[in-house]
Amino acid sequence: MDRVKSASGLQPPYLKKGDKIAITCPAKKLPNPMTDAITLLQSWGLEVIIGETVNASYHQFAGDDELRAKDLQRFIDDDSIKAIIAARGGYGTIRIIDKVDFSNFAQHPKWVIGFSDITVLHAHLFNNYGAQSIHGQMPVNIPDASAKSLESLRRALFGEELSYTINPHPLNRTGQGSGLLIGGNLSLLLAVLNSASDIDYAGKILFIEDVGEYLYAIDRMMHTLKRAGKLKNLAGLIVGGFTDIKDNDIPFGQTVPEIIRSVVAEYNFPICFDFPAGHIPNNHSLVFGKQLSLVVTEQIVANYI
Repeated sequence: MDRVKSASGLQPPYLKKGDKIAITCPAKKLPNPMTDAITLLQSWGLEVIIGETVNASYHQFAGDDELRAKDLQRFIDDDSIKAIIAARGGYGTIRIIDKVDFSNFAQHPKWVIGFSDITVLHAHLFNNYGAQSIHGQMPVNIPDASAKSLESLRRALFGEELSYTINPHPLNRTGQGSGLLIGGNLSLLLAVLNSASDIDYAGKILFIEDVGEYLYAIDRMMHTLKRAGKLKNLAGLIVGGFTDIKDNDIPFGQTVPEIIRSVVAEYNFPICFDFPAGHIPNNHSLVFGKQLSLVVTEQIVANYI
């Protein structure tokens, strides 16, 4: 069977030993060889196929737009490839997303893995095909990744149970909700607004994370989502890592959790802060497009897929 259609949307077949996984670079070029990533994926029993973009360079990109689109297209159209993992993020996926024909993906879906700039791909696949995909560690991050985060990626790819229980945060909002999990990098969610990659947030659980942004910019992005009607009907909100955050000479006056909590103060859905996912070594895998139950209590926060 090539696909499973359920309440959780279009689910690609889980991997098994002997399956092929392709590494491609739809965005920024790689700084180092993929030795550690290849070794890890092979240790899981997978055959690793390397795309042309892995060794390509065009200014800051892993080859020009045409090459990056062609590389991704090749692996989408090759039915022997069961998963595609983006080697890294950076910037560039939005430049090629409309150059790629996903019609074969709709008939023969496969797992797409990555985070950060790869949010564009996650959003596009979910909005157009209701497809599940994996927000998780990428080859460029593997040398510094925690063992638990890598194990979560293996479990997600091979269809083993994913369940998370994390420590409480003082600004969490208690409650419980369930819905399809969507989201990714906050900046990229803003970048795809009102495009063919934009998502209907209503009834969904939203995950957000970001890196290197100014506090005022996070405030602006959250208010933009609110004004666009994206936040009012959420089933829940999971806030991951907001790392390397910057401030102006005149301080903004609020932390990231305070900004987010204030923007959504009028709503009633549960909120979980400091979830271990994002631009951090302990970047645990999340399956977007899959039904998720979020339970937030005063003692613990648990979400399970």
